[in-house]
Amino acid sequence: MPINSTTPADQLPRSLPTLRQAGVALFIALQLSWGLTALFSTAFLPVFSRIGFIGALFLFAFYATARRHAALRLLSIVLLAPIASMVTFIVAEWPNAGKYLEKVEGAGAFVVLTLVSWICGLASAAFALRFERKAREKAERARTASEKDSLERSLLDARLRLLQAQIEPHFLFNTLANIQALVETGSPNAAPVLRHLINYLRAAGPHLADADATLGKELQLVEAYLSLMRMRMPDRLEYTLSVAPELAGLRFPAMALLTLVENAIRHGIDPTTEGGRIDVGARCDHASGAVNVWVADTGVGMSESATPGAGLANVRTRLRATYGDTSRLDLHEVAPHGLRAECHFTVRETECSPSLP
Repeated sequence: MPINSTTPADQLPRSLPTLRQAGVALFIALQLSWGLTALFSTAFLPVFSRIGFIGALFLFAFYATARRHAALRLLSIVLLAPIASMVTFIVAEWPNAGKYLEKVEGAGAFVVLTLVSWICGLASAAFALRFERKAREKAERARTASEKDSLERSLLDARLRLLQAQIEPHFLFNTLANIQALVETGSPNAAPVLRHLINYLRAAGPHLADADATLGKELQLVEAYLSLMRMRMPDRLEYTLSVAPELAGLRFPAMALLTLVENAIRHGIDPTTEGGRIDVGARCDHASGAVNVWVADTGVGMSESATPGAGLANVRTRLRATYGDTSRLDLHEVAPHGLRAECHFTVRETECSPSLP
């Protein structure tokens, strides 16, 4: 009898049954044969041979018409039932099959076998068709989900590239402004700073469009940038970097950490006459995978009328694009004065766990 299809969805429809389907059909034939044997008090082997023959014909007919409409597949079962039943009687009663079928006993046996074949065959075929339909629907949903994921990844990549393109001019213009300030003030450190700045830009250039940026790479750029800024204002800037080594490999939006440090220099330290300190750090809760990356300064802080600029909005958007909507960028006032920018996001617990020796 036609049975439940276990064929992979991307290979449907099939023209031949699988071994599993044939095994299930054999099991159904055995159970039905035992039932008929007990009901009519007949020998098991003759009944099983007839039921098994009819079931095998149904099975191959059902899958041979797999590319046809469901109604045609069911019709093949309807047409095959009396023909297959007749064949079994002819073979079993040869050469007296005609005389046997003329008897009430023989005709009754033929009718019963045909009815049983119709009922079991159509029920099994209907079940198999339903299972095939669900398999196709599941395959279609999986294919749609895969296409959606692929499209979303493509859109995310395009979005990150667009946001990165916005960051690069912002960074370069700020760097040029720093060069101009050194030249205009006539500082004796102008030439060394310019030389270091050129070396820094050469090192930073390959990372400006780095799609695989990590917190460790960002920290290297930040350290080089702060070294340059300290040369520009050696008496007004101090800084500390505190990031655990196991966090260096975490994904982090390229140039995002540098943008926060630039903001701290430009809007926090530069406007003050006494200068200040910048602290850059990161920590991870190993139990939950929650990561906190911060840039804190002791500058002038944020005035009540100040509004976040394009740089902070860009960092916030790129952080969400990298780590999802649960990630965020928070700004906090620091007493007695200053500002603390914190990036919050979540990673897998194993990503921020110390590596074993």
